Amino acid sequence: MRVAYFPGCVAKGNCPELNQATQKIAPLLGIELVELTGAPCTGAGVLQAQNPVLADTYNAKTLALAEELDLPLMTICSTCIGCLRKSNQKLSEDEGYRAEVNAVLKSGGHEYHGGVDVTHILYVLIKELGLDNLRGMVKKPLTDLRIAPFYGCYILRPASIMGIDDPDNPTSMERVIEALGGTPVDYYGKTRCCGFPIGLENEEASFKMAGKHIGEAKDKGADCMVTPCPLCHMNLDLQQPGVSQVVGRQLDMPVLHLPQMVGLALGLSPKELGFSKHIISAQGVLAKVGA
Repeated sequence: MRVAYFPGCVAKGNCPELNQATQKIAPLLGIELVELTGAPCTGAGVLQAQNPVLADTYNAKTLALAEELDLPLMTICSTCIGCLRKSNQKLSEDEGYRAEVNAVLKSGGHEYHGGVDVTHILYVLIKELGLDNLRGMVKKPLTDLRIAPFYGCYILRPASIMGIDDPDNPTSMERVIEALGGTPVDYYGKTRCCGFPIGLENEEASFKMAGKHIGEAKDKGADCMVTPCPLCHMNLDLQQPGVSQVVGRQLDMPVLHLPQMVGLALGLSPKELGFSKHIISAQGVLAKVGA
């Protein structure tokens, strides 16, 4: 399968291990990544709130780049898929609005006609590769791992735009975990906000949100958490030392990126998957899978 690959800003910046892990697992899964090197940031929802036309124009360029390749657009960021699908729906359904945005794009030699399929690697694993095929590729089953999925906001909501999984009772991450041999841990906070969006305005509230979810997963017996969103990963892993201080509890919860979890089961090494870049050590997790 060939896809127009959009890693997004964070997977190239604060979480480079996410892009690294994706690049490593893709050929093993039969996915050819054609990276959209000229694609801009999606605006992470913040730009959409301040200037929706500008946000849609940025996203229209990314969509146009995928359209020019005649390929589906795949991202590895929950926030990115949410922003791109929202812009895509508006541009595909409103011809007049699309013409307004294209008037700007044409100065750079691009035009978007509408209808590009925007997906996430999570759904490529399920819908395109298939869980039975994924299960057959496993070399190191995650048998002894209890894994708490953390979906975050954008990959599930709003359902009218995402329409891929049940926003209140999703099962996609759990099914992937089970296909890799792991045991999913169910907990209320898996579909809640990680707190990242309010971090600059109210760090304490942001950290309390993250701490609540991490603590709940820990209390349910999780060995680690896994997320399909690098922004969630930043609040859950990068900020976890500060989160622990705010909630008054030492959490010590490893947080994996989805492609890292897949890569472990496919037999890739921790070095290949960038585990050394994590703030919270995943050595306990790696020991359980013999990595």
